[in-house]
Amino acid sequence: MKKIAVFSSGGDAPGMNACIRAVVRTSIFNHLDVTGIMHGYDGMINGEIIPMNARSVSGIIHRGGTILKTARSAEFMTQEGMNKAKQNLESNKIDGVVAIGGDGTFRGALEFSNICSVPFVGCPGTIDNDLIGTDFTIGYDTAINTVVDAVDKIRDTAESHDRLFFVEVMGRDAGLIALRSGIGSGAEAILISEAETDFEKLIQHLRESRKDKSSKIVIVSEQSGTGSVVKLAEKVKKVLPFYDIRFSVLGHIQRGGNPSCMDRVNSSRMGFAAVEALMQGKKNLMIGIINNKISYTPFENAVKHIEELHPDLVKMMRVLAI
Repeated sequence: MKKIAVFSSGGDAPGMNACIRAVVRTSIFNHLDVTGIMHGYDGMINGEIIPMNARSVSGIIHRGGTILKTARSAEFMTQEGMNKAKQNLESNKIDGVVAIGGDGTFRGALEFSNICSVPFVGCPGTIDNDLIGTDFTIGYDTAINTVVDAVDKIRDTAESHDRLFFVEVMGRDAGLIALRSGIGSGAEAILISEAETDFEKLIQHLRESRKDKSSKIVIVSEQSGTGSVVKLAEKVKKVLPFYDIRFSVLGHIQRGGNPSCMDRVNSSRMGFAAVEALMQGKKNLMIGIINNKISYTPFENAVKHIEELHPDLVKMMRVLAI
C-alpha cells in the first residue's frame, strides 16, 4: 500500500471534511501518498484526481459540506463508466480508496469490485442515520441539532400567536431525524416514515392535549405517509378549525452548517480507522462506531435499515407530550 485516494459521494453531510482531513493526515503519518477524487464517482470516471497534503486539509474540520465536492453518478452504474474509473485508478497507481457516502456509494463500490481489484473501505456519510453497522452516521448529530434549533425559533412565534405548527424534516424513508429532534424539541406529536400515520389518532391527540399550551409543534418526517406537510396541515384545519395552523419545511438547511463536536470526532475516528483498515488488507467494508468502538460491516450488509424504531423512544415521546 503506497497510495490512497479519498472521495465523497451522494448527499453531502456535515463532518465529511473532518473525515477527509483524517484520511489525508493518517495517510501522511504512515508515509503514504494521498490523492482526492473530485465530484465522487463522476470524478473517478473523468480523471479528476488531485494530489493532497497536510496543507490541503488545513482549516476544514469545522466546515460543512465537502471540499472534494460530491455527486450522484448514473454513468458509474454502466459498464463503460466503471471501465473508465478502473483505468483512472490504475493509471494513477492508486492502491486503496476511502469512500465517504451512503448505501448507494457502497453498493456501487461492491459492484465495482467485480472488475477492479483496488480495495475500497467506506465511511458512512449521510444525515439520515439509516445504515446498519454504526450507531451514528456522519452528519446525523449536526442535522438533528439544526432541526432542534430551528424548531426552537418556530416555537417562539407559535407561542406568540397560539399557533399549531407542522414542521417537515428530512429523512426520506427513515424517521430517525424526526424522532430524536421531535423529542429534543418537545414536539406534541411525531409522524415517522416507519409507522403508518393514523390521522384519527393524531386528531384525537391534538384535541386532548392541554388547552393551556400556548403552542403546539408536530414534527413530520418527509414521505411519512401523510402526503405533503402542506396537505396535512390543510386536512387538520378542516377538522380542527379553531386552531391557527401554519407549516414549515426545513429542507436543505439540515444538510449544511458547521458540524457538531460529536460529528467532528466521529468522522475523524472513522477516517483514521479507514486508512488503517486498508493498510491491514481489508476491503469492501464500512467503518462504523458501535457502543463507542470501531466496527467493520461488509458493504453487502451496510444497507438502509427500514425497521420499527426503538419502542422506548416512541413510548417516551408519547408520555412527555401530555
